[in-house]
Amino acid sequence: MTITPLDRHIAAVTGTTRAERDAIEAYQLSRLRGTVTRAKRSGRFYRRHFTDVDPAAIDSLEKLSLLPFTLPSDIAAAPYDFLCVSPRDVSRIVTVSTSGTTGRPKRVFFSPEDQERTVDFFHHGMSTFTSPEDTVMIGMPGKTPGSVGDLLAQGLSRLGCRVVPYGPIMDFDDAIATLRREGVTVLVGIPCQALSLARRMMQRGIRHTMHSVLLSADYIPAPAASIVHEAWGAGLYPHFGMTETGYGGAVACRAHAGMHIREADLLFEIIDPLSQTPLKDGETGELVVTTLTRKAMPLIRYRTGDLARITSQTCPCGSMVRRLERVFGRIHSGVSLRSGGHVSPHGLDDALWADPSVLSWSAAVEHTPEGESLCVTVEAEPFDEVRLLDAVKRAVVIPQDSPPPRIVVTHGRADFLTTGTLKRTIAVR
Repeated sequence: MTITPLDRHIAAVTGTTRAERDAIEAYQLSRLRGTVTRAKRSGRFYRRHFTDVDPAAIDSLEKLSLLPFTLPSDIAAAPYDFLCVSPRDVSRIVTVSTSGTTGRPKRVFFSPEDQERTVDFFHHGMSTFTSPEDTVMIGMPGKTPGSVGDLLAQGLSRLGCRVVPYGPIMDFDDAIATLRREGVTVLVGIPCQALSLARRMMQRGIRHTMHSVLLSADYIPAPAASIVHEAWGAGLYPHFGMTETGYGGAVACRAHAGMHIREADLLFEIIDPLSQTPLKDGETGELVVTTLTRKAMPLIRYRTGDLARITSQTCPCGSMVRRLERVFGRIHSGVSLRSGGHVSPHGLDDALWADPSVLSWSAAVEHTPEGESLCVTVEAEPFDEVRLLDAVKRAVVIPQDSPPPRIVVTHGRADFLTTGTLKRTIAVR
């Protein structure tokens, strides 16, 4: 099996011929000390936050756990306090809604060097399954210079392949026509949009073969791999990233055994979200990110709010670069019901996409004088209300001896992008 190209890339950065744990961790420790020193010297937030922190005392990666956390609310409250460069050296500012909920948005800053590192990661990461002969359709926002789609297109151009910058899918008929007309062999997309595209093509009997599909920007439903393989004969390559990581974060290799972490630029750890203590490899908890090379806006022990699991075991591909085994979605994305139950977008994703009729869905918890209802709109062909109602019921977690919530499933178009975010949310009305 071919080793991930990220192995050679990270080895070159860390000064070895192959990415080995000792070399990677020595490099990360050096970068961590430098990042803490510069953030404390140049940024108002960390000057206050790290008053009692001596960077020289960080003599092992285990000492990272002694540093205080950075929270999304810290960035939302005073984003310019995180700047470690002059505002004139900022090439890109991204405004991000806090966890897709209410609350003040965050502003994240990037320098040209920060964006170049992301392009470099995309270049090497995409080469895992992309060659100069490929045509790649990018179903991500990319009209704005420095946006995720634009940076991805720049990385792909270094591979010499042909790029079709499409953007999020607003018209599935047009997306299908583009896919076929351009002879697309690799698709990069938002999970629910790519799955909806695949299902629509299967239901219409439209045959098109691709060899690879990369899904990113939101939770990847459990049935995704089987759907893209059935529709296009394609292998699924999950990618994890967020604006705060510079978009790129971790990407799968041909072993399909988790996502190799961008360890030259990022340090990931897993903590218990309640006790806030570090967890061991293989344990599931909240993902915490420290940037190691960020110029404009370094982030140290940033709590992502994502539930994940990491392994340091050697990948079946042969690489010792650590992997995100799986990202289970956002911890607080679900909605607690008055009955004592709980429902999350990820649970609905897994349950509904397992039904071969489903094309899309949206959900809301509605409160009326008559009581509380979970209302799920499902676009499905054919629409079987009883079967889909059972699927939704399986997604709702109900404590023992608690009454089940009232659930209403209706047929209709469900375009999740009307929420204004690329991530699934459940509305509360």
